[in-house]
Amino acid sequence: MNRMVKCAKLGIETEGLEQPPFPGAVGQRIFENVSKQAWQDWLRLQTMLINEHRLTPFEAQAKSFLAQERDKYLFGSGTAMPEGYVPPKEP
Repeated sequence: MNRMVKCAKLGIETEGLEQPPFPGAVGQRIFENVSKQAWQDWLRLQTMLINEHRLTPFEAQAKSFLAQERDKYLFGSGTAMPEGYVPPKEP
């Protein structure tokens, strides 16, 4: 049976992650409060942010920026799209 969570992002009870996305308190908080769907949505957004801001994910400044955006997206008011971002056209 799938584990259910009350998703902080979606505001509904839905399927949760199978395990914390990374170790530590932040990973545990996400595991307990974020759905599988919201996490997948974040991963897509994170990829876009890395590309649009030309980030190097292993650099401390990029990690800090992504952590702030992740928290805003999953637990806050959401994240703003980069200036000038134009979404790809649907095929």
